[in-house]
Amino acid sequence: MNRHETALQMIHEGIVIPATPLALDKNRQFDAKRQKFLTGYFLEAGAGGIATAVHSTQFEIRRPEYNLFEPVLSSVAEAIDEYEKETGRVIVRVCGACGKKEQAVAEAKLAKKYGYDAVLLSPGGLSDLSEDELIERAEAVAKEMPVIGFYLQIAVGGRHLSYNFWSRFCEIDNVVAIKCASFNRYSTIDVVRAAALSSRADKITLYTGNDDNIVADLLTPYRFTVDGKTYEKRFEGGLLGHWSVWTKAVVDMFPRLQRADATPELMTLAAEITDSNAAVFDTANNFAGCIPGIHEILYRQGLLETTLCLNPNEVLSKGQAEEIDRVYKMYPHLNDDAFAKDYAARNAWKLK
Repeated sequence: MNRHETALQMIHEGIVIPATPLALDKNRQFDAKRQKFLTGYFLEAGAGGIATAVHSTQFEIRRPEYNLFEPVLSSVAEAIDEYEKETGRVIVRVCGACGKKEQAVAEAKLAKKYGYDAVLLSPGGLSDLSEDELIERAEAVAKEMPVIGFYLQIAVGGRHLSYNFWSRFCEIDNVVAIKCASFNRYSTIDVVRAAALSSRADKITLYTGNDDNIVADLLTPYRFTVDGKTYEKRFEGGLLGHWSVWTKAVVDMFPRLQRADATPELMTLAAEITDSNAAVFDTANNFAGCIPGIHEILYRQGLLETTLCLNPNEVLSKGQAEEIDRVYKMYPHLNDDAFAKDYAARNAWKLK
């Protein structure tokens, strides 16, 4: 298999894919060296793939006043190129694609130019489109690149999508996976049922993006009986903003969770991870500090220079830093501070 075919096989098998943040300097300017440095952390931590230009990378990178979509794609691709040459490992490259059909197709073409393996097709900001139009958009993008579907939670710009939508989506050739990040049990089951009953069920891999329910998603065998026949589908991997922090601990933990049986110990771990996510993602304030929360941890570890976002109003919420302090103390086994700080010290020369 060539590199791209290997990457698609890895997507199919299920891997750890952090959804990466955007590296800015203290002047709120894009720092390409720091972006590559941060990418290196995820790679050394053992992530199987990298997703960029996604929600945690800040959708604002596409705005004309910033014009950062292509620079981000280029920097991340360059870091992965260098790592693959040094190690011989193949790293799955996922690029977010947003906007209406024309924009999403153009972004997919640019992702292909930089060697990405699949696009994560966001429905964000498209509440004016019908489900028929969203299907047409997905079909157009799938002609350019393998597509990972995306059920984005409503609180950060997503919308309700029906079971019928997902049934139709699963039948699109070149849809290789779906990331479910609806943060809702009912809609999650809609996605799983649609994939399980699809004629392409064996070609579509489910990735959890439900940061509130990561472990339970990975441990659950979903079963659906139709006309006496039972169909089973599981989440095989994760593509998560939450996994862009404490990534080494996530990679070490993942083999215990993938296709595993639920035990009391693992269900306790599930609750601990959900509680930690609540602090990082700022659920107390309806996710207002979600991206700054990610930045805060990476800043404390020396991986980011600042917690700044492109939007100056996007900052930690009142009390959020204290909540992050709490989960650090309560669940010390979940962080990878020692690894991250060692990585930052060993690779500081790359920032000069």
